[in-house]
Amino acid sequence: MQKTKSHNQALAPLSVRSKATRRKKTDFYDYSLVAVIILLICFGLIMLYSTSAYMAEIKFGDDMHYFKKQAAISIVCIAIALVISRIDYHILTHFTTVLYFAALGLMLLVKTPLGTSANGAQRWLQIGPIGFQPSELAKIAVIVCIPYMIVNMGRRVKTLKACMVLLAWGALLAAGAYLFTENLSTAVIILCITLGLIFVAHPDTKKFIIGAAVVIALIAAVVFFLNATVSVDSNTSFRLRRVLVWLHPEDFADGAGYQTLQALYAIGSGGFFGRGLGNSIQKLGSVPEAQNDMIFSIICEELGIFGGLIVLFLYGYLLYRLLFIAQNAPDMFGSLMVSGIFIHISLQVILNIAVVVNLIPNTGVTLPFISYGGTSIVFLMAEMGLALSVARQIRFKD
Repeated sequence: MQKTKSHNQALAPLSVRSKATRRKKTDFYDYSLVAVIILLICFGLIMLYSTSAYMAEIKFGDDMHYFKKQAAISIVCIAIALVISRIDYHILTHFTTVLYFAALGLMLLVKTPLGTSANGAQRWLQIGPIGFQPSELAKIAVIVCIPYMIVNMGRRVKTLKACMVLLAWGALLAAGAYLFTENLSTAVIILCITLGLIFVAHPDTKKFIIGAAVVIALIAAVVFFLNATVSVDSNTSFRLRRVLVWLHPEDFADGAGYQTLQALYAIGSGGFFGRGLGNSIQKLGSVPEAQNDMIFSIICEELGIFGGLIVLFLYGYLLYRLLFIAQNAPDMFGSLMVSGIFIHISLQVILNIAVVVNLIPNTGVTLPFISYGGTSIVFLMAEMGLALSVARQIRFKD
């Protein structure tokens, strides 16, 4: 990744940052990033209302039930993100240990009476009037803590021991997400963010590429073996059943494969330009909880492949702005932190859309800024605030 300073300076410990650099006046603010975030949120609210109005009227007697909740929390979160953007992100270096163990501890609390269930999974924590998924905080923890560790390791990051230490700390949070909240998809995302950050910081990328190829080959071999030898019965594990449903959804059309097939019908019936905004048929109960993980299928049904491509373009531009900030950040800590945000957003977009079009098994990953969910938008906007904070300290030569 290209930098505006030498590699040696970029890897220097945070403690040796120049005081003169801190005193320089900020002369950059990424309004383009702010604009694309607001566009995605507004588009998401429009599609959320279109997708959820019918079922909200049936369940709650108010067709704007989901829309009003999401709109209110989105407005508050935009304001919070703008406030965070005004704070020097280096202040986080004093709280990395607290943030890491707070995320791990809160996930552990899910197994106590404070933990609550939703849709058959106990992943929520209820503290007074506030309910949230602590696994979302774990994503921010790994995005902040791993870069801090990498910077303080300096040149030692290229050693195998350092990589193993970093991987172990990331894997511990991933294990917490899986064991305490039973959220495999979040555990995979946390682990992938860790690996991605090590990849970005490590000077030898060849080993990572070879490792990734080996892992992909092993996964393909396991899937082939399962497809050839395993059949679904009452003793088949839940996660193994998901893989088999993914491979043959038509064989489970009345059960576990129903949602996937209905989502594919929605995409197929939309054509290139769609049925028109508000004219989806599948959202009338055929696609369960369409406002959550499967909202992209309704977007494609109402706005067509063209609408889906517009969404992908917006995400592409968002990721481009994050990449720009990461490349021009004033130090390695800021660069790696924004790189972690980049990896997180891109992973969630890819995993969500891949599930909707049945390229991978169902994972329960939401579509950033568009799917319904208060916890998701809160922590996503916190990440955007951090990215804007780094962007504010970018300085260009006259």
